[in-house]
Order: sequence, then structure tokens, then C-alpha cells
Amino acid sequence: MKQRRKSDLPVKTCATCGRPFAWRKKWARVWDEVKYCSDRCRGQRRKAPAAR
Repeated sequence: MKQRRKSDLPVKTCATCGRPFAWRKKWARVWDEVKYCSDRCRGQRRKAPAAR
């Protein structure tokens, strides 16, 4: 089996914190829908005040 380096994996930028994050195996089926790097960022996005 061929080893993959983390640098070879696809990368996205988190919609909340703006940090880059790499593909994870648990996201394989939903990678196109992933927007946040963690549950914490996803939760903070919901609590953010609405635009005025």
C-alpha cells in the first residue's frame, strides 16, 4: 500500500477561523460539504450575531 503524506491531501480554509485544514478519512463522502475545521468552529458560527 502506498503511503500518503499529509501535504499531498486536499486542503480547505475554515469559514469561521480562516485556518487551513486537510482532508480526513471521516470526511471522504462529504468533503464537498465540509466548511469548518472543527466542531468548535461550527458551533461558534451558529452563535455569531446576525449581520445588520
